[in-house]
Amino acid sequence: MQDNSKSGLCMRQIICATMALITLIAHIQLFVSANANTRINKKTITLQAMTEEMTQEKMQQMQQMVRIQQVKQEETEIAQKSEIQQENKTQQYGTQKIIETAKMKEVALARAGQERQIEKIYISIDEMTISKDMDLSKRCGISKEDFKILMANLKTDTSEFFKENSDIIYDLCEKYEINEIFFCGLIAAESGWNIESNHRNTNNYISMMSKGRLIRYSSTNEGLEAAAKLLHNNYLSSDGAYYHGATLSGVQKCFCPESTWVKLVYNCMEQIVN
Repeated sequence: MQDNSKSGLCMRQIICATMALITLIAHIQLFVSANANTRINKKTITLQAMTEEMTQEKMQQMQQMVRIQQVKQEETEIAQKSEIQQENKTQQYGTQKIIETAKMKEVALARAGQERQIEKIYISIDEMTISKDMDLSKRCGISKEDFKILMANLKTDTSEFFKENSDIIYDLCEKYEINEIFFCGLIAAESGWNIESNHRNTNNYISMMSKGRLIRYSSTNEGLEAAAKLLHNNYLSSDGAYYHGATLSGVQKCFCPESTWVKLVYNCMEQIVN
C-alpha cells in the first residue's frame, strides 16, 4: 500500500512539474511574442516617421521649386515690361524725330522761299541784252509787269497776239525755264507777227508737226503750253532727246536744219528788244 502511495505521489509531482513547465513555456512564448510585436511596432513607427519626414522634405522641395518658378516668372514679366517701355520710348523718340525733321524741312523750305523772293531782283527793260550765243534756258530778267508793257508797246505785233497772251507766255516761260524773248521770237519766226491762219486755226504757233501736218490743239493756252513743254523737255534740257546745247544753233540742228533759221529767229528777237 505504501508503495502504491509513493507511486501515486510521484505521478502527481511529475504532473505538477509538467504543468508548471508548460505554463512557463507558455509565458515565455507570450513574452517573446510581445517583444516581437513591440519591435514590429517600433519599426512601423520608425518607417512612418521616415515617410513623414520624406514627404515633408518633398513638399518643401516642391514649394521651393514653385517659389523659384514664381520668381522667374516675375523676373520675366519685369523684363518684358521693361522691353515694352523701351520700345515705346524708342517709338516715341522716332515719331518725335520725324516730326522735328518735318518741321525743320518746312522751316528750311520757307527760308529757301524767302531767300528766293529776296534774290528775285528784276532788271529794267532797258537793261535787257540778247545775243546769238545766249543761254535760251535763262529768263530775260524783267518782271511780269514790265514784260506786259514790252508786249503792249511791240509795234510789230499787228494782230496783238503777243499783247493779249503776255500773261500766259510769261508764266509758261517761268514754268518751263525758257527765255521769254526767245519764245516770242520763235513764235514770230514760225507763225509771223500777224499769226498766219493755219497756225491760228490749229493753235500751233511753232510749227509742231505730225505726219507732215500741223498738230491741232484745242485752245491758245494749250498750244502755247505744248510749245513751251516741247522746247524745255527736248531741246533745252541736257537730257532732252534733241539737246545739242541751249543756244540758237543747238536748237536749230534738230528743230529746223535750214541755215537761215538762226538768223530769222534772232532778227525777230531783236525787233522785240529794240
